[in-house]
Amino acid sequence: MSEKSKIYIFIDDDEVPVAEVFSPVTFELDTQKLVDGQHHLRIVSKDPSGKEGLRVIPFEVRNGPAIDIIGIKEGTVVDGKIPIMINAYGKGNQSTFLIEGSETPQGIPWWVWILIIGFAGWALYYLIRYMNIGI
Repeated sequence: MSEKSKIYIFIDDDEVPVAEVFSPVTFELDTQKLVDGQHHLRIVSKDPSGKEGLRVIPFEVRNGPAIDIIGIKEGTVVDGKIPIMINAYGKGNQSTFLIEGSETPQGIPWWVWILIIGFAGWALYYLIRYMNIGI
């Protein structure tokens, strides 16, 4: 039987590993036990001769409700009163989809208003022109 490397899996800067296993290994990382924000997975492997290898994988956890903000962006210079809309919605669980509150309402874009006004003007022009012919 050949000797295998031992793998120690750490989350963030914890002193105690989440798992100590022999390679190769497959596991599931349960992010629901972690707070939202930046984390890193630190994997230390030790071969049978005692040499160590290290791999650090940064990742971001976002299990909480998503937050969407309209009216201000990061790094924006502002003055006066600014209307801001904040929407927060959760993902629900993995088997169902929450439709209520999962979209952030937004205003109608300016180009849609231009199209509507242009079409209304064109329709009014031909309506008036048609009515003048009948007189």
